[in-house]
Amino acid sequence: MPYSPEEQARFAQLYSLSLIPLRVILASLTWVIYDYFATLEDEVRYIWSQKWCLGKFIFLFIRYYTLLLLIFDVLQIHLFSTPGVPSLSLCVAIDPAVRLSGAISLWAIEIIMQLRVYALFNGSRKIAIFNGILFLISIAAFMVIMVHGVMRRASMIASAMHFPLPGCPAINGGLQWTLWMPATGFEMVLCGFVVYKGFRSYAVKMPFHKRPTLVEVLIGDNLLYFLGITALLIFNNVMAIGTTTIPWFSYGPFHAGMGIMTTHMLIHLRKVAVLSEFTELSDNDGNDNNIMGADTHTHLPKFLISGSSDSIYATSTIINTDVERNAQMQERPHHPEEIRIVARASIHQRYSAAVAESSSRRHEEPNV
Repeated sequence: MPYSPEEQARFAQLYSLSLIPLRVILASLTWVIYDYFATLEDEVRYIWSQKWCLGKFIFLFIRYYTLLLLIFDVLQIHLFSTPGVPSLSLCVAIDPAVRLSGAISLWAIEIIMQLRVYALFNGSRKIAIFNGILFLISIAAFMVIMVHGVMRRASMIASAMHFPLPGCPAINGGLQWTLWMPATGFEMVLCGFVVYKGFRSYAVKMPFHKRPTLVEVLIGDNLLYFLGITALLIFNNVMAIGTTTIPWFSYGPFHAGMGIMTTHMLIHLRKVAVLSEFTELSDNDGNDNNIMGADTHTHLPKFLISGSSDSIYATSTIINTDVERNAQMQERPHHPEEIRIVARASIHQRYSAAVAESSSRRHEEPNV
């Protein structure tokens, strides 16, 4: 059946718009894979050495869920580009599945951000409850808007399903642009807490120490994250309006950007925590290097640089930093003599544990 001139023009427009996600999603997956191998060494050195805790679990979840999510996006978009595969019912069903899969990643990241805000405010239950309620409200609003969009999705794309397009029609509009508004608002609230804490910290503690503290890292990383994630959410909303000159790129850049920003943020914080745990304790010891022995003391930085598994410090027993707890501890005032005593005791305990573990390993090895 020949198309009318109007239908030909519409088909040409929809066809060109459908090709954009096919290319962008491959670039997004390539970005995630490249970043994965570029940061794998840091992940092994600073994350795998931790004992299992909530922070480690969430990091690994976001890290590998992002990779699986991009693989799913690539398979879904390119499979639907096969002639005869997409149908009206299938296109309507896959749309909320893709949106919900991305929302799960965002919600996991927002849990991390709530924990970081909770740590910045010294474990304030009021702030935790307030943010938790807003978090649940944002999820409920997302679900309501998504269900409303699903109910109208069939009528929105039905007129374009007879075209031989490479995938489902890239048609947006209605209230779809409001889907990510609840998450955007919640992110702004969390950002407000961080900005307030940042101004307060600078006002009370200027000048900061030469070496960045965990609190400074929490504030700085949080602000950068909020700027990045807010930009991505706003970009999603603009794409979903359907009346702007910005075409639909798929959720690939959004999924990739969220995962990469979050993993970089967590690795950076973990790295600073490990460096602070060792170097600051060594600095507090002053010139008395006999606590652990001069030779052993010089080996402390080697683990932080090389991360060799042969080092007696490269064990989960020794390297176990609770980042959020340390951030809170840095907010509490301590007497200088108390800090020195704790530092000496901590170094003694760590060295004794490391020597004992190393000795145990040597006894377990068979004599040749």
